[in-house]
Amino acid sequence: MAGNTFGHIFRLTSFGESHGKAIGGIIDGCPSNVEINFKKIQYELNRRKPGQSSITTQRDEADEVEFLSGIFEGKTLGTPIAFQIKNQDQKSEDYDSLKDVFRPSHADFTYQEKYKIRDHRGGGRSSARETAARVVAGAIAKQILAKTGIHICAFVSQIGQVRIEESDLKFSELDIEASLVRCPEKNTSAKMIQLIEEVRSKGDSLGGKIKCTIIGMPAGVGEPVFDKLHADLAKAMMGINAVKGFEIGSGFSAVEMLGSEHNDEFLPGGQTSSNNSGGIQGGISNGQDIYFNVAFKPVATISQKQNTIDKNNNEVVLAAKGRHDPCVVPRAVPIVEAMAALVVLDQLLRQKASQV
Repeated sequence: MAGNTFGHIFRLTSFGESHGKAIGGIIDGCPSNVEINFKKIQYELNRRKPGQSSITTQRDEADEVEFLSGIFEGKTLGTPIAFQIKNQDQKSEDYDSLKDVFRPSHADFTYQEKYKIRDHRGGGRSSARETAARVVAGAIAKQILAKTGIHICAFVSQIGQVRIEESDLKFSELDIEASLVRCPEKNTSAKMIQLIEEVRSKGDSLGGKIKCTIIGMPAGVGEPVFDKLHADLAKAMMGINAVKGFEIGSGFSAVEMLGSEHNDEFLPGGQTSSNNSGGIQGGISNGQDIYFNVAFKPVATISQKQNTIDKNNNEVVLAAKGRHDPCVVPRAVPIVEAMAALVVLDQLLRQKASQV
């Protein structure tokens, strides 16, 4: 398997390159007779698509999904669901200078080493444009999960050194979407936008952090050894472009705590007095909310001059052209939610398959 398929029962195989004719995917293992809300799928794509605000790449793509199979009269057939999203606003000439040059910290060099050939236009298969296929599959998974009372919500908690103070924070999904950077706290959101604009004007980029919560997860879902629920979530998040870190529950702060401080004591009814475990213990959900953080590095492609090499190992100076996000984090929120949905639905279906 070449690493283009994700999941065990509910499986997505994606295809396409950034500047090819289309990107898309095939979903296998989707339960039959599920009514699909196409507007909700397009809504998720609109949250991810380029050109949605002044602080994102200005590539103008409608990102309208076309379903080719697996859905009839608005309901899933239980057969493979094939879909495509046509690419419409490629400017491949912007990447001519990258044909023989490797961008620092980008996948150019490693793709060339692995395949001995690469599509340099927009990064080809390594482009975050591929994640649109994940959002489509995730949108379908979210609709199925919602019928069981499971909801997934993510937001931007940090851009650069500007971070949200989350203690006692109350917000809704409307608050998240009201912000250009998908940060629900208005003052912090304004500071993040200002920082992104400042960095973009200098031809540089920024990283950030997304927090995601899975609400309504029942206890007892997950595998005890290699396919632990949090391990699958970690794999899903680390497979997103530009992700450099994943932590669940107390995460790295746990190393500074004593066992007596970290343990989540049980209360009558199966609740716990705290949730340092992040809703998962022993690789299996414990019925509490699952929450985790995902860290994104600064976008690798910047317009500042950088030292690098070409395919002949000659030293060159590169100032990349093209349309790139100064910070990918705001557009990554629906991707994080989508990948979380794929993991949870797949684990739920595996749970059903393991019980009589």
